Amino acid sequence: MAEEEPQKHHHLFHHKEEEEGPKDYEKEEKHHKHMERLGEFGAVAAGAYALHEKHEAKKDPEHAHKHKLEEEIAAAAAVGAGGYAFHEKHEKKEAKEEEDEAEGKKKHHFF
Repeated sequence: MAEEEPQKHHHLFHHKEEEEGPKDYEKEEKHHKHMERLGEFGAVAAGAYALHEKHEAKKDPEHAHKHKLEEEIAAAAAVGAGGYAFHEKHEKKEAKEEEDEAEGKKKHHFF
């Protein structure tokens, strides 16, 4: 029988493997900025949905428990999306620092 190749582990985030040759720091920085904006948009959208459900809980007392649960879930999603946006902002900053370092503009951290 033919030898089968081992399956690669599927990652949640699709990070490309390190390529040989020069890195395109501007492209990486732009990618992280785009992902940061998506995280911010997700946080705003989930927050707006949480406020909507809070309003619905007051407006519809018969189904208030369901609306309160959905409000809590949306609020948790908003916090998660905000955290992801913060993470991407940090990644964007690291990409910028790597670019500066590659260009010879090293930062000296004395403290």
